[in-house]
Amino acid sequence: WTGGPYGVGKRIHLPYTRSMVRAVLTGQLDHVCTQKDALFGLNLPTACPDVPSEVLDPRRTWADPAAYDEKARQLIAHFQKNFELFAAGVSREVTEAGPRI
Repeated sequence: WTGGPYGVGKRIHLPYTRSMVRAVLTGQLDHVCTQKDALFGLNLPTACPDVPSEVLDPRRTWADPAAYDEKARQLIAHFQKNFELFAAGVSREVTEAGPRI
């Protein structure tokens, strides 16, 4: 989903999805530059063959970046609450790898 929440955004263009999967499977993303997402901590590729760069950064696809940030914080809060159910016995390294608000 890209460009906004359900009802505002849309599905990612299928050829872009196919290009991203193909790039992963063929190793084309193994050595591309990445940018760390501030909220989720994920390393996002800055380039992928046949995919516009703005599609690779979800925040850039939203007309209102503040709305994206709010939805991201809500998602992270849900993730953290759900993770509490499984946190017992999980290593500190795994716990710290999750998203942070």
